[in-house]
Amino acid sequence: MTWTTPDLCDELGDAARVLAPGFASFGGREWFDGPVRTVRCWEDNSRVKEVLATPGDGAVLVVDGGGSVRCALVGDLIAAGAVEQGWAGVVVAGAVRDVEVLRTLDLGVRALASTPRRSIREGRGDLDVDVVVGGVRIAPGQHLYADATGIVVTD
Repeated sequence: MTWTTPDLCDELGDAARVLAPGFASFGGREWFDGPVRTVRCWEDNSRVKEVLATPGDGAVLVVDGGGSVRCALVGDLIAAGAVEQGWAGVVVAGAVRDVEVLRTLDLGVRALASTPRRSIREGRGDLDVDVVVGGVRIAPGQHLYADATGIVVTD
C-alpha cells in the first residue's frame, strides 16, 4: 500500500473529505481505492446489481441507501459478480448480507451494518448521480480511498 488515509489527510488537508465513522469492513480487502461510481436507492438493490455486473476497471461503487439497515443492498452473489468484473470495492450507506462469504472475496466492502433480509427488486434507483454518504457529497469520477482507519474522498 502506497498511501494511508491519515497520510492523505495530512498531505491534502481539506481537499481530503472524510466520511463520518461508522462504516464497518465486511469484505476480503481491508484497503482499496478507485474512481467513484454511484447509486442512490431505497431498499431496492436493482441498480446496484445492474452496475456491479458491468466492468469495474478498479472502480468503487458508492451506494446511498439512505442509511436503511432493514434489508441488504449487497450480498454474496452480487459481490462475487463485482469481483469477476474487476471492481475494487463497494461502500454502502445501508446494510449487506452473507458476511461469511463477503469476507472471502477479493473486494473491499464497507457498510453501516449487516442483516439477513434481502432487498426488493422493482427497478428503482438512480445511477451516477451526486450522493451524500457519511456526511460527504460524493460525485461520480471522484476518487475514494478506504483503509482500516477510515474512508476519504478526493476530487
